[in-house]
Amino acid sequence: MKILIADDDPQILRALRITLGAYDYEVVPAADGAAAVRLAVTTHPDVVLLDLGMPKLDGLEVIAALRGWSAIPILVISGRTDAADKVAALDAGADDYVTKPFSTEELLARIRALVRRSPGVQSVPEIRFGDVCVDLAAKRVTRGPAEKTVRLTPTEWLVLEVLLKNPGKLVTQQTLLTEVWGPHLVKETGYLRLYMGQLRKKLEPTPAEPRYLLTEPGMGYRFAPDHRDSTKTS
Repeated sequence: MKILIADDDPQILRALRITLGAYDYEVVPAADGAAAVRLAVTTHPDVVLLDLGMPKLDGLEVIAALRGWSAIPILVISGRTDAADKVAALDAGADDYVTKPFSTEELLARIRALVRRSPGVQSVPEIRFGDVCVDLAAKRVTRGPAEKTVRLTPTEWLVLEVLLKNPGKLVTQQTLLTEVWGPHLVKETGYLRLYMGQLRKKLEPTPAEPRYLLTEPGMGYRFAPDHRDSTKTS
């Protein structure tokens, strides 16, 4: 099993590498948040152990970046004991939280528990359809042979992200509205029509005849990847 450990304290990195290595875990170390995101994409770890206070990207930013494309189990290991820090990490998408110092037995038990609960679904940080490439990890969209950047608003990105994470599946209007705007706007379907129209103008070959971002009348929307297109890890 491969474990990515992100911590800016070299002594902790070294200690965890030795400890986990003794139990036959393969350890991938990252000394800052940006390196953690990059290594998660390139090395495909089974679990991420993550400190909150890191340079370049802090722990919450790393969690947000990973959750943009992956369901990989994330265990926060932090010296912060305040309940607000734990709540913020779990709300951001972490699966568990352990405070420093901790025993080896507790850490191993939490790792085993996360692995048992993991769905085991391969994460795909990069999705292609037509001439569009969506990098879910970097939150970047490009189009055409020249890979020209497509500018999306934050709301457009959230709508697209929900659809791409459910390829071929119907995503109901209520689900989209709740995911993007919150439960208080589940009846505002006009928002969806507006933003789907904008996404089609930016991403569809023929916006008036959508091929990938489809409407299911009266129900919701569906991302329909073409079998000739590819989804791949970068």
